[in-house]
Amino acid sequence: MKFRYSARTKTGEMQVGYVEAPEKEGAFSMLTSHDLYVLSVEKVVQPQWYQVFFLYLRRVKRKDLSIFTRQFATMLSAKISIHDALNSLYRQTLNPILREAIFEILGDIDSGIPLSQALERHSEIFFEFYVNLLQSAEVTGQVEEAMGFLADYLEKEMILVSKVKNALIYPVFVLGLSVIVGGILIGLVFPQIAPIFEEAEFELPMVTRVFLSLGTFINVWWQAIILFAVVFIGIIVQYARSEEGKGVVNQVALSFPVVGELFRKLYVARFSEISSVLIKGGIPIAQAIEISGHTLGSPLYREALHDVSESVRRGELLSESFERQGKLFPPMVSQMVVVGEQTGKLDEMFVRIASFYSREVENVVGNLVELIQPLLMVIIGLVVGFLFASILLPIYSLIQVIR
Repeated sequence: MKFRYSARTKTGEMQVGYVEAPEKEGAFSMLTSHDLYVLSVEKVVQPQWYQVFFLYLRRVKRKDLSIFTRQFATMLSAKISIHDALNSLYRQTLNPILREAIFEILGDIDSGIPLSQALERHSEIFFEFYVNLLQSAEVTGQVEEAMGFLADYLEKEMILVSKVKNALIYPVFVLGLSVIVGGILIGLVFPQIAPIFEEAEFELPMVTRVFLSLGTFINVWWQAIILFAVVFIGIIVQYARSEEGKGVVNQVALSFPVVGELFRKLYVARFSEISSVLIKGGIPIAQAIEISGHTLGSPLYREALHDVSESVRRGELLSESFERQGKLFPPMVSQMVVVGEQTGKLDEMFVRIASFYSREVENVVGNLVELIQPLLMVIIGLVVGFLFASILLPIYSLIQVIR
């Protein structure tokens, strides 16, 4: 069996790691035989094959990270040491992945490694902006303030992104449900009434003939259709996860009239807020722009901000660089940056840009929610009416023939 332990040496140095032993008592004896004062020994439970899926669902989400950061910031503001705060968080954290990471970070801290460097070893959890902000805070001795800001930032980001997702999930769900209901009608209902129309000696409307043929096809080949749909969706999802696929999906999302504008404003708001904090924390402008691009999660904006940072490194004005990226950054961004460059208060200008576009995102989301519901009702009503008309029209013609 594998056990995770934490112990102290004779000199008081903290040591953490893993040990193999048949049982817990054997692990304890093995550690004490190496002149270690054992603090804790815990069995490492290996997940079964069926638990891998559930572990994926329990991965470290932004919500888990936000809770951890807020609790960590609260403890630091109460003047609790980093070691004691992490130790307390390790005991109360429920997410197994984050709990494991906290245990390893705690060991690194006790070994003398800086907090930012310990977090950097878990880059799949603590993103670049998170680590870089703490690095600059360690230099200035403002780790407590930086952790408090990160907690505020993650909470605001969750609220903003949640509003956008909620506005987009509803129409996608309703449209998907409509497609399923339409497929059931065409695949099950139409084949049942097809024999009635076949016995009648009159010309069926074109739309009815199309739906009857489609219904027969679905009824016969439904297994192959489902298999093809599953494989096709799997291929699409796999492609969307690749770097090229992410870029294509991002470009398609930004090309839609209303949704694209929403995402642009969301990206600009998040970029501006991150950049303001990094610049205020003493990180050079070019590096701050680069880090912001990696944090947004948009390949197009990452590439554009990389070009902007390279232009700044070559000595060009930041405002001029943004002006060349007019497709992704509205003119207001470059105009506000000009004012920031002239007054030497670039971080404050980014704060104002972030505040403005955050309000814009909220307004767009509110308008979308009000617009989508009646629009969907109209679309679904037309589709359902079209389907039933294709059934009722030939039935009406059949009644006329019988008379």
